[in-house]
Amino acid sequence: HVQLVESGGGSVRPGGSLRLSCAASGYEITQYCLAWFRRAPGKGREWIAWITHAHSPSYDRSVKGRFTISRDNTKNTFDLEMDNLKPEDSGTYYCASRRFGCSTQENLHEYWGQGTQVTVS
Repeated sequence: HVQLVESGGGSVRPGGSLRLSCAASGYEITQYCLAWFRRAPGKGREWIAWITHAHSPSYDRSVKGRFTISRDNTKNTFDLEMDNLKPEDSGTYYCASRRFGCSTQENLHEYWGQGTQVTVS
């Protein structure tokens, strides 16, 4: 049974930090591009960051310099460290994976987590 499960969401003051984790089961993430998306209130789901199978990260400009994506293939997990959080970072965060290459398009990702809520206020 393939599954991605996020954890680590919560409420934090502006300027604070949170670390989100995504645990994969039912498959190995080694050859997958791993990504994080965010759905802000009243908006669609938008790409935040990805990390390639070769551990090369990429970020949306709205979070670059504040967020760090990482992966641990031995644990089959990947994380999103979020620093200097702003109210506009609030929303539901989703982890996702894509087998062949990285993409900012959500419909090109095969597996998704259920989402974890982040509130910055």
